[in-house]
Amino acid sequence: MSRAALALGAVLYGVSGQTASQPGSATFSTDVDLVVLHATVTDKKGGFVAGLGREDFQVFEDGRPQTIRLFQHEDVPVAVGLVVDNSGSMGRKRNDVSSAALAFARSSNANDQMFIVNFNEKVTFGLPNTELFSAQPAELEQALNGVPAIGKTALYDAICAGLDHLKKATLDKKVLIVISDGGDNASRHTLTQLLDAAGHSDVIIYTIGLFDEFDEDSNPGVLKKLARATGGEVFLPGAIPMVVPICERIAKDIRNQYTIGYVPSDPSLDNSYRAIRVVASGPHGHKYQVRTREGYLAQAAPRSATPP
Repeated sequence: MSRAALALGAVLYGVSGQTASQPGSATFSTDVDLVVLHATVTDKKGGFVAGLGREDFQVFEDGRPQTIRLFQHEDVPVAVGLVVDNSGSMGRKRNDVSSAALAFARSSNANDQMFIVNFNEKVTFGLPNTELFSAQPAELEQALNGVPAIGKTALYDAICAGLDHLKKATLDKKVLIVISDGGDNASRHTLTQLLDAAGHSDVIIYTIGLFDEFDEDSNPGVLKKLARATGGEVFLPGAIPMVVPICERIAKDIRNQYTIGYVPSDPSLDNSYRAIRVVASGPHGHKYQVRTREGYLAQAAPRSATPP
């Protein structure tokens, strides 16, 4: 996970002895390395929990408590990539996939930066070359419908391309939504390289697995690993029409997250993996469910998603 001092329009406490003066601005020091987490808090029924404060959270790195320096809970613009499977196995589901992606776009913030990654055995970006991002549903619809559902599946290449493209975004919060059956039979990248690239990024990955009896290469395990490692969520709907409400649920999830940052008590960049656990408590010590990324690699700088 990259460790950077991120200004998320947040209130930043205790870094360089300074505090942001008002919402929408932040005072921060670029020589302070923050581990930034986006955490979804839910109750036993799966409902989003709002209204918690910094004092209601505890963060542990490798079991050691950390001091929270950054805390935010408000709707901020997000850079979002929709990674859409257009291989031959998705042909029967293509219209539903496009409807779901557009449902997400319509549920988004007008200031979001969005893009489309279409893939079969080739990976292409749906928007024109002159346009990196868009928030216009009509443009996104055209980008989604520009590729026929034929050919093999280069899922790993497509997600790596999405991770690289998000580096061009000017927004700090970044998300990928992957709609696929999880199979891959055409990528240059391996699953290990993909998981490594995802682990070095601050990107939250949500995955939606669409399967039927004709899918010979389906692999829901890959979709589960990507979501779990990055603090996202995996959805495996039993019926294709469920995909639209799932995309609407993802949009709501993104809007209800808490942003938490801490400076690790162990500052060494020794390439070790640091496990993260976040605990949220309510009145009378009531514990909530918290979903965020599982950890990060303590390295000086992230590596590119594309290997040499």
